[in-house]
Amino acid sequence: MGWRIVHVKEGDVLRLRLDSLEVLKKENKVYIPLSDITMIVLEGNRTTITTKLLSSLSQNNVGLVICDDKYLPVGIYLPYGQYHHYSKRVIRQAEWTKEQKGLIWQSVIKQKMTNQVDYARFAGVDEDRLNLMQDLISNLLIGDTTNREGPVAKVYFDSLYGKSFTRDDENLINGAMNFGYAILRSCMARIVVGNGLVTMLGIFHHNEFNSFNLVDDLMEPFRPLMDYWVNEYVINDKQDYLSYEARLKIIEFMSQKIKIQNKKMTIDNAMQEYVASFISAIDEQDPALLVDIKLENLIGEES
Repeated sequence: MGWRIVHVKEGDVLRLRLDSLEVLKKENKVYIPLSDITMIVLEGNRTTITTKLLSSLSQNNVGLVICDDKYLPVGIYLPYGQYHHYSKRVIRQAEWTKEQKGLIWQSVIKQKMTNQVDYARFAGVDEDRLNLMQDLISNLLIGDTTNREGPVAKVYFDSLYGKSFTRDDENLINGAMNFGYAILRSCMARIVVGNGLVTMLGIFHHNEFNSFNLVDDLMEPFRPLMDYWVNEYVINDKQDYLSYEARLKIIEFMSQKIKIQNKKMTIDNAMQEYVASFISAIDEQDPALLVDIKLENLIGEES
C-alpha cells in the first residue's frame, strides 16, 4: 500500500524507470518506487511527463495533481476502471435510493459539524458560541433537509476569524485552506475511484457541472482536521503569503497519524477505511457501519 505523496517543483522530466518514478532535474536524478506513492503533486510550467509513466500511474492507482501559477491544484489525473468489479459497483451506486443517501448523509455531515465544534473548542472559542453550534447539530434531520450545515459553518468561521471574514476573501488563511482542501479532495478522489465508485454521483452534492460530487461529500469530515493542521502548524504571524515550505507542510498533513477504531494510521489510510465503511453503510442502510472521523483522535497523534 502506498504511503508517500511526492511533490515536484520545477522538475524537468518525469518518466518510468523499472517500476519507479524517475525525476530528472538539471543533472540530478531521483528514483521512487511507484508502490510507495499515493499521489504526485506537480508545480511549475516546464515539466515533461511521459505517457508510459501515466499508464503505470493508473495501473498502480497513483493520483497526479497539477497546480497553477498560484500553486493551487487545478487538475487531477485518476486511474480508470482498475477496480475488479467496477461495473457491479457502478450499477449499485446508480441504484442508491433517496432514503439511503439521506440516511448516510446525516451521519457524514454530523461528523463534519462535530469536528468543527471540537476544533472551535480547542481554539478557545467562547462557550456560548459552542453551545449555539451544538444546538444546531442537535436538530439535524435525515438528509439535513433543514440545512443545519450552513448555520454551523457560519458560526464556526465567524468565531475563529471574525464576523467580517468570508471564504471568498483573498488572504493567507483562505489560501492555505484552499490548498489544503484541494489536497484532501485529490486524495479522496483517488480513493473513491480506486473503490470502483463514480465520482459524479454524490449522496448530497449533485451539481451537474461538478465531476466530483461524491468526493466532495466524503471529504467533509476531514475538512475541520485540515483547519486544525493549517492553523496550528502552517500559519504564523511572520507570513504574508503561502510559501513553498508552507505548501509542503500542508501536504505533510496526509501522513499524520490518527486513531481509527483503536488503530493508528495515516490520514490517507484513514480515508481508505472511511470510503470502505461508507460503501458498507450505504449498501446495508446502516450508518453505524460508518467509521467515525474525530478531530480528538488526530490531536496528540501527529508524528
